[in-house]
Amino acid sequence: MRLFSPSTPATSAAERPNPARSSQRTRVLWLSCTAHALHDGYTDMIYALLPTWQADFGLGYGALALLRGVYAGTMATLQVPAGSLARVLGPRATLAIGTLLAALGYALAGMSGSLLSLCVALALSGCGSSTQHPLASGAVSRAYGRSARAPLSVYNFAGDLGKSALPAAVSLLITSMPWRHALWAMSTIGILVALVLALFLPPLRKNEPSVEEISRQATTGSRSGFSLLFAVGVLDTAVRMGLLTFLPFLLRSKGISPQMMGTALALVFIGGAAGKFTCGWLGAQMGVIGTVFTTEGATALLILAVIWLPLTPAIILLPLLGVMLNGTSSVLYGTVPELTPVGDTERAFALFYTGTIASGALAPVAYGLLGDRIGVHGATIATAATALVIFPLALALRRHLSTT
Repeated sequence: MRLFSPSTPATSAAERPNPARSSQRTRVLWLSCTAHALHDGYTDMIYALLPTWQADFGLGYGALALLRGVYAGTMATLQVPAGSLARVLGPRATLAIGTLLAALGYALAGMSGSLLSLCVALALSGCGSSTQHPLASGAVSRAYGRSARAPLSVYNFAGDLGKSALPAAVSLLITSMPWRHALWAMSTIGILVALVLALFLPPLRKNEPSVEEISRQATTGSRSGFSLLFAVGVLDTAVRMGLLTFLPFLLRSKGISPQMMGTALALVFIGGAAGKFTCGWLGAQMGVIGTVFTTEGATALLILAVIWLPLTPAIILLPLLGVMLNGTSSVLYGTVPELTPVGDTERAFALFYTGTIASGALAPVAYGLLGDRIGVHGATIATAATALVIFPLALALRRHLSTT
């Protein structure tokens, strides 16, 4: 016997506008966006601090890479355990505690006097940040149900804002105060955000799925479907990070000046931020598969165009390339809930983010080794070919989705 059908009063009541529920959804979205901006900002803030730490501690490039690896590695490996912890403590408490740990890690980094203590501090901060991706994205998914794709695009866009704002802020602070004081100031922001999350993030009912989730569970979702989505996400990230590895060398081979290099890369990143925002909307209009075909096909064509075109037209294409490079990710993240059993959304997001983060770390190494063998142009063409490999996976994914 079916519990709900499109014509039953229960479904009609669930779909009827509810001002209180709408207000709660909005609060979940904006607080999740705030958490995403803070944690992604903390993650990329390390890049702005590396030169300072190199000078202060006398570190070599290997040690500097270790610092970044400690944070990213801890964050990536603990996302699945963070989702499990949320089952015990609840998503709100776990996210607030994680945000507090991330902030305290940077506070301890400001007190560190050696490479070892700095690594311990960054590991603590990375441990705290491991809670954000699975729990905040899961919160948005639970709040919006089947209409979560567009809100998740806003959530992903907020992460890019944090990546831009916090590294810039700490760089500015370092010019006017000791770097340790700058870290304590940035840590204070994180402590305040943790407090706001603990007080104002609406509680999320883990054992009472919504009508939308029940309907979704009845019509979509499977382990093989999630595996296909996971593979698409890993390859999409590999394309993006592989291309960004070689793009400066491609532009340099075309004669770009050092001053213009930063501008060119900024155009890609600006386009990427816009892509995360706009392609979620595009996914709602064209469907998941149509959007993936559009963004990945355009990515492959634009990569080849940047390789073969002269410098000026290549630079003109960079913002559009950024849109396509980053746009697929918003559609993929928004599809995770459709392929997830009821009550297991956080774990699915944890697995998905772990895979994409690992891909982002390993892909540049793999493409770099390939570049040593066949050259920069050949390895960059390989990234375009990887984008096309996604096509058959997307076609196989189609049958697992309620809409395409």
